[in-house]
Amino acid sequence: MPGESRSSPREIQNYLGRISGPLLDRIDLHIEVPPVKFREITSEQTGELSAQIRERVVAARQRQYARFKDKPKITCNARMGSRELKSHCALDDATMELLKFAMSDLNLSARAYDRVLKVARTIADLAGAEKIASEHISEAIQYRSLDRQIWT
Repeated sequence: MPGESRSSPREIQNYLGRISGPLLDRIDLHIEVPPVKFREITSEQTGELSAQIRERVVAARQRQYARFKDKPKITCNARMGSRELKSHCALDDATMELLKFAMSDLNLSARAYDRVLKVARTIADLAGAEKIASEHISEAIQYRSLDRQIWT
């Protein structure tokens, strides 16, 4: 079949094993993008319009500019240091438990922990939320799980 690998699972695993854990930890989002089915391409249904997405992104960036207005070296959530993570990514007990479970279950590193918090803060900003909630953490964790499913 076109698009399918002719490599054995072992060959694929060896190839993917070349990408080290520390390198993967530096990549914020890991997602699998499956091929689009013909019926989805030809469907009458449409998703969110690009203009609407742009409005949400611009609003999220404005929140970040305001958040870091007194810190000229920090221009967005991705540039937060540990001090900013503590002040802008505080979690309630239930959300912290969810993150703790995911860290343990997926065997995520300390670097991945910081990345999850930064991505969750951005997801919350895109949703217009003042605080990071469990759904923001859950979504951010999903963006980290691919490396643990495929590369380990």
